[in-house]
Amino acid sequence: MAPRAKPPESNPSATWMPTFCSAPTLFVLMLVGELVALVIVLAPQESPREWLPRLGTTTVYVQWLVLLNAVVLCSLRKSLQNLISFAGFLLAWSTAVVVTALASWVVCRIDQSLDAGFTVPARETLRFVFANAAICALIAAAVLRYLFVFEQWRERMRAASKAQVEALQARIRPHFLFNSMNTIASLIRNRPADAERTVEDLAELFRAALGPDDAPATLGEELDLIERYLAIERLRLGERLRLDIDVAALPRDLPLPRLLLQPLVENAIYHGIQPRAEGGTLSIHGQRAHGEVEIVFANPLPQGASARRNGMALANVRARIGYHFGTHGELRVEPQADQFIVRVRLPENGVQ
Repeated sequence: MAPRAKPPESNPSATWMPTFCSAPTLFVLMLVGELVALVIVLAPQESPREWLPRLGTTTVYVQWLVLLNAVVLCSLRKSLQNLISFAGFLLAWSTAVVVTALASWVVCRIDQSLDAGFTVPARETLRFVFANAAICALIAAAVLRYLFVFEQWRERMRAASKAQVEALQARIRPHFLFNSMNTIASLIRNRPADAERTVEDLAELFRAALGPDDAPATLGEELDLIERYLAIERLRLGERLRLDIDVAALPRDLPLPRLLLQPLVENAIYHGIQPRAEGGTLSIHGQRAHGEVEIVFANPLPQGASARRNGMALANVRARIGYHFGTHGELRVEPQADQFIVRVRLPENGVQ
């Protein structure tokens, strides 16, 4: 049964049709095609031949049909995308069946004219075409269903991740804003230059927080943003905030989503250093090796109940890393007896 989904039907422009020309989709299609070829070869035959030559011939034929269908569906994707999900799915399935039937007839006629003997005699042409069309109908229904559901799942994940990103961008904590404004007010009379610089730093933070997540950004810009944030916090916390930063080895031109790392610094200060009367040292170290970039954030843990951390920022950053980098990125938390360590691992080629 063809799948039905309310979101695509209520919004025809929503992304629901798979991208048949993409490498992951082609891999799935070719893998399924090879399994079909193997099943055909292993099935009993009236005139058995050696299985290895048959497997080679069948593989070439099946993979050609797979690529032909992928190209046709890829070229029709925009038109199919404008239809409701049920009609688009049915048309994609019908197109695959028709293309397979026509291609099978063409291959059969060419083989018969060349007398190569790879397909069937002329009297069995219709049976050959209908058999291939029937196999395609069954396989295409299952594969399209899988790709359709998978694409809808990805769309829901994209929507959920985008919502988390928007919530994160809209959430520079009110206490931070109020504390920053109080710091600026206390500096205006005696240290006007510092007050002006703090206003500029605060403006840059909010410009990044309110900007779109898909806007171009780099690791260098994120590190500059962190530097501005730490400048404000140092004016507020004074000597209680000590820094140990070594990020010279990091590639500053690495493509990176906006405001990806700053929440980790804010989390470390708010939950680790600010509750301690004596403050503490925030450590940020970065290195690159084996095609990856690793950034380690470490801060001391306060004593007592206040040592419990709010994991919302960590969960949001982890979700954004998974959304933008997939399995190539990772956020790992390593709590110790007196320190809280967060390791961020990203691919050196940036956003996927």
